[in-house]
Amino acid sequence: MDAQGLHIETHPREGDPVLRAGRPDPCTVVLFGATGDLAQRKLFPALFELARANLLPEHFAVVAFSRSTLDDNAFREHVKAGLQKFARTQPLDEATWQRFAPRLEGISGGYDDAASFARLKEKLEQVAQRHGTEGNQLYYLATPASTFPQILNGLAGAGLLTREERPHQTPWRRLVIEKPFGHDLESARELNRELSAVLDERQVFRIDHYLGKETVQNILVFRFANAIFEPLWNRNHIDHVEITAAEKIGVENRGGFYDETGVIRDMVQNHLLQVLALCAMEPPVSFGAEDIRDEKNKVFRALRPLEGRDVSHAVVAGQYQGYRQEKGVKPDSRTPTYVAMKMNVDSWRWQGVPFYLRAGKNLKQRLTEVSIHFKSVPIGLFSGEGATCQRLQPNVLTLRIQPKEGIALSFESKVPGEDVSIAGVTMDFNYAESFDQPVPEAYERLLLDCMRGNATLFARQDSVEQAWSYVTPILRALESGEGGDIHTYAQGTSGPDAAAALLARDGRRWTRL
Repeated sequence: MDAQGLHIETHPREGDPVLRAGRPDPCTVVLFGATGDLAQRKLFPALFELARANLLPEHFAVVAFSRSTLDDNAFREHVKAGLQKFARTQPLDEATWQRFAPRLEGISGGYDDAASFARLKEKLEQVAQRHGTEGNQLYYLATPASTFPQILNGLAGAGLLTREERPHQTPWRRLVIEKPFGHDLESARELNRELSAVLDERQVFRIDHYLGKETVQNILVFRFANAIFEPLWNRNHIDHVEITAAEKIGVENRGGFYDETGVIRDMVQNHLLQVLALCAMEPPVSFGAEDIRDEKNKVFRALRPLEGRDVSHAVVAGQYQGYRQEKGVKPDSRTPTYVAMKMNVDSWRWQGVPFYLRAGKNLKQRLTEVSIHFKSVPIGLFSGEGATCQRLQPNVLTLRIQPKEGIALSFESKVPGEDVSIAGVTMDFNYAESFDQPVPEAYERLLLDCMRGNATLFARQDSVEQAWSYVTPILRALESGEGGDIHTYAQGTSGPDAAAALLARDGRRWTRL
């Protein structure tokens, strides 16, 4: 029992898993942007952790394609230095490193140079023989979006990427691309056209690390494996849904990049709409990738459009004080670092239930969560004698995505004593503590799924375009000024006052940060 008197037991069910993850296929991961920030902070630590847990295929290699010249030894030292800083388990496990290091090889070249891709092809043939990877290749573009077409054409031109004619064809070729998938609807369509000119949709893995988080995956199990929640999961019982992604940090030294992007492109268009879809979707026919992705796409299609003047009534955009003075940011920038939105899903299940989203930088704390607010009790049994009597709070179910992944449920209880006094109680379940095992990093799960060819947690072409068609008119309205002002807010607060007013108009308020 902890200090709050709460005892949580977990009882793993007997028998085989509902869905067995399966062993990943032998393969070579070809990493573009191998000396960049993402590779150092996330990708190599994830691969190393998988090696430590013996989850990587037995026959496996990494070929790092980089514009800077690196010999294999210098490259391995560079990776090791990154792991000593960013690996999930410290100190670095030397025995795993000795097994892992020989699988890392480097090659340098230009993204626009056909000869570099010809050299890469030769290198991959040698690596496949040396490491027994059976010719399966996973190309990972950890590079700026502007380089995607160049790399795609280089790989296709060298015959390294070919279209899969039938499912489960071997040897396979797969491509992983990092967000942003486009800058608006038009550029997303253009990128998808370029991808589909070379590859079948089955071969494209658009990675969104939010979907690799344990709690996000648990939303489906939580909803559809518990008969006490699913019957209540609709407009008859739920008053509103709140999705928050708050960050404590500002733009750090990425001012130039962020000023081109902004919070709506960076967080809402991908991460938060994906989370919203999991919370709002109908039960899928099965846990198969396409069945789940079909249901998510229906949610995107049901989003009520926001355009022109409507945007100013439903969206509040903000910038933290001092943002325009950050390095790389334009002095008259209208790029929001904060957004609060009221959204509607026009479906049978959700008609009339508002979804409130908020995301921002330089806020009071780092927190990503979904709060399902149930309706109040229908009768004033508890209105008491005076006007100052205790107020009942509706039940709230909170799905915490980060930090401390878990689930909490609040309900009302009587305080012991002669008077009928009411107190709120929160039951809180924390993943890492309750299951007594570390929660894997999102990239660990997602990289394995790419090697398995399981696309459940990846964004499909139609969903990406559907999400952009919802977000693009909002961006246009904000950029033109038609969508209202950009409000400033002090650093370390909960965001602009106008965001509180957005909910106050509906007689509601945000959960405190």
